[in-house]
Amino acid sequence: MSTKDYLEKDYYAVLGVPKTATAEEIKKAYRKLARQYHPDANQGNTQTEAKFKEVSEAYDVLSDAKRRKEYDEARTLFGSGGLGGYTGGGAPRGGGFPFDFGDLFGGTGGGTGAGERIGDIFGGLFNRGGGRTTTGTRPRRGQDIESEVTLSFTEAAQGTTVSLRLTSSSACSACSGTGARAGTTPRVCPTCDGTGAASRNLGNFAFSEPCRDCKGRGLIVDDPCPVCEGSGRGKSTRTIQARIPAGVGDGQRIRLKGKGAPGENGGPAGDLYVQIHVKPHPVFGRSGENLTITVPVTFAEAALGAEIKVPTLKGMPVTVRIPEGTPNGRTFRVRGRGVARKDGTKGDMLVTVEVAVPQNLDDKARGLLTEFRDITAGQDPRAELIELARSE
Repeated sequence: MSTKDYLEKDYYAVLGVPKTATAEEIKKAYRKLARQYHPDANQGNTQTEAKFKEVSEAYDVLSDAKRRKEYDEARTLFGSGGLGGYTGGGAPRGGGFPFDFGDLFGGTGGGTGAGERIGDIFGGLFNRGGGRTTTGTRPRRGQDIESEVTLSFTEAAQGTTVSLRLTSSSACSACSGTGARAGTTPRVCPTCDGTGAASRNLGNFAFSEPCRDCKGRGLIVDDPCPVCEGSGRGKSTRTIQARIPAGVGDGQRIRLKGKGAPGENGGPAGDLYVQIHVKPHPVFGRSGENLTITVPVTFAEAALGAEIKVPTLKGMPVTVRIPEGTPNGRTFRVRGRGVARKDGTKGDMLVTVEVAVPQNLDDKARGLLTEFRDITAGQDPRAELIELARSE
């Protein structure tokens, strides 16, 4: 990243978060904006594509604790007048720092402390010492990619492998990423000598910014590739097999490391973020790592007790014992029949009983129920309820 980026680009504003935002808040804001401006969701819209790149660039800096710290400190020092108040000789103006910039950026001073610390912060921002690296050949990490997948309830609970068709930026196939027409090669930029950066003197120090002639690549393309128009980049489509771990939930976003866009010049690939959608099940539900199921029982089973068969997810039914006098809505726990956890164990299955009221009674059944009602007429289940209501 150039010094100009650190000074002029407000990455917090790009993501719409305050400077005090936590890592989780930054990640949440990025996910929302990435879905909104992703090129796949805005085919042919160059404005949203540019916005997506801007959002990704901001997230790359703010999601990395070290880079975020450097960015914050650089903007604090320059934006608050810490360095901007220096006029190039003698005493600083306004709120400037009372020390020599020669010491600050690698001079011969022997002191330690603030000057040494600030020199470390800006070591990578200014052209001071070190070997020269050509920007065009510097390894760059590939972009992160967003995708979505819809799973069945069983696939989400037990894990599955899905095929994902991904579109991402990659080296142009026509020019192999050089940006030059086939049979020609780029030449080293004579303005920046292949560094991709140009220095702009401001008094006793110099800002490093992208070279205007080569636009930071360090290379000049005299005869551009007609396919990528000299950018060296193109769109590639590929299909990968992605393993979705067991226990994912609806709305969850998982990260598949190294499955994103390929890196440039030997750089690592980006990551793939997959948004999970889960279809509902006609029988089972979920409560965290537990499966839930509602099972109907007869009045006789609830009153007298019984052993009932209960289905499991992709397994043999289990037997659940219903004690005598079980009330409607009581829940029983069947251990180890739930959703798989990360450690390989499983949650439980929560079985809720629901007393089923018979809809059609023959004369014999009606007579027996009537007899039962008369025998138990003295047992009013609402007596305590009515008494409590009167006491208030």
